[in-house]
Amino acid sequence: MIEVKNVEKTYPGTGRVLTDVSFTIPDGQIVGLLGRNGVGKTTLLKRMAGITGGGGQVLYDGRPPEKCREDVAFLSGDGTFFPEMTPLEYGEFLCGFYPRFDRERYTRLLDFFELGLSLRQRAGSFSKGQKTRLELAAGFSRGARYLLLDEPFSGKDVFSRKDFLKLLTAGLTKGETLVISTHDVEEMENIFDRVILLQYGGVKADLMAEEWQEGGVSLADLYADAMGYDPNRYREFLEP
Repeated sequence: MIEVKNVEKTYPGTGRVLTDVSFTIPDGQIVGLLGRNGVGKTTLLKRMAGITGGGGQVLYDGRPPEKCREDVAFLSGDGTFFPEMTPLEYGEFLCGFYPRFDRERYTRLLDFFELGLSLRQRAGSFSKGQKTRLELAAGFSRGARYLLLDEPFSGKDVFSRKDFLKLLTAGLTKGETLVISTHDVEEMENIFDRVILLQYGGVKADLMAEEWQEGGVSLADLYADAMGYDPNRYREFLEP
């Protein structure tokens, strides 16, 4: 179980990014973290991963992320790999660092994400899409119970996105808990068990899948309504 308790984060010169963010995620849920650019989604995921500090607490089964590194994986489109390493070298590094790293799954995912021909190429020379796919292959092979994904579709074409979604629905996660920051609401709405909406650095809404599935509305519509989006606002500019 993930417990986020009264988390706050302030950056010098920028001000407070997160303010009193609290929620609990039971094991096995796939949770969408939604919100406009700049509301603190990436900052919150990094705080949850123990990459950045701040006020409040984040606990995994009662332990802070610093005490359970093997159980928590933060996957970013920017990549957490060493740019001078090849995918093969990166895999060897992860084998030595994470006892539960599954080398066979990693190799299969590299092939699935069409990186097989780039195994001896330095990761720093990869395109943004290739870096994202390498990060996903590594993250899903670590044996972590909690996966924090920051914009997993970044740099991915429509076919790669469809493949990624198929992996999730086919049970790639093996019961892990996923928290996914994304703007691709419509593509992900059938994947999420729940969504947490951030606005002005805090939790604006916390919605379960039943609220849009049984209510006969789309997640995109619920999201727009919760965020106060006016689809006719553009007319203020067009009309004299």
